[in-house]
Amino acid sequence: MYKQETIKPYEEGEEKAKQVEEMFDNIAPNYDTLNHRLSWDIDKGWRRKAIAQLMAFKPKKMLDIATGTGDFAILAAQMLSPEELIGADISEGMMEIGRKKVKQASLDNIISFKKEDCLNLTFADNTFDAVTAAFGIRNFQDLDKGLSEMCRVLKPGGHLSIVELTQPVSFPMKQLFWIYSHTFLPLYGKFISKDKSAYRYLTATIEAFPQGETMMEILKKAGFSNAQFRRLTFGICTLYLASK
Repeated sequence: MYKQETIKPYEEGEEKAKQVEEMFDNIAPNYDTLNHRLSWDIDKGWRRKAIAQLMAFKPKKMLDIATGTGDFAILAAQMLSPEELIGADISEGMMEIGRKKVKQASLDNIISFKKEDCLNLTFADNTFDAVTAAFGIRNFQDLDKGLSEMCRVLKPGGHLSIVELTQPVSFPMKQLFWIYSHTFLPLYGKFISKDKSAYRYLTATIEAFPQGETMMEILKKAGFSNAQFRRLTFGICTLYLASK
């Protein structure tokens, strides 16, 4: 068990997966605003770089895990032009916002949403050319199982692209990020989202989540090969790319 798997949004009570679903349903109306403001809009560039990792492979059928409100799915459809892209998430509240955004972008003929337990996906083996995840795998109740499921539904020769928030490892960004994430981030998150626990949970899981070389080994254990990573913005975010 990895440390972040023991961290729950609301500490006591139901299992982590149920609490994560409740948390994202609660903050869904303000999620996009918070994401962009708290990252100073840098998160949009991170998503672009994660999708660009897949451009050479021209995936036709894609699965976006922990799709949330669909930002990553929409950008992937615009940049990669797949024939089909399914956004999977545990939170109906988040996906309902995503459906409206997809319709506004006139991409509802390509992008669809489906409520899924990411640890027990309903898709058949070897279904997708590419599987993606943006800022979501940190919330898995069982990281090994979630990644193994992503590998299972990926076609042989298919690719996995992940973008995830991480803790900087070098001075002075490590110290500056600690100050930002322990003061401004939870206070502003509470003010906008009205959920006092959500952005404290965010900080705690970023600090606990395995990253870099450790994550490479976890991906290999889940069945992936050719795993590589690249840190962005002084290590605040990390891109991962692997194949099956």
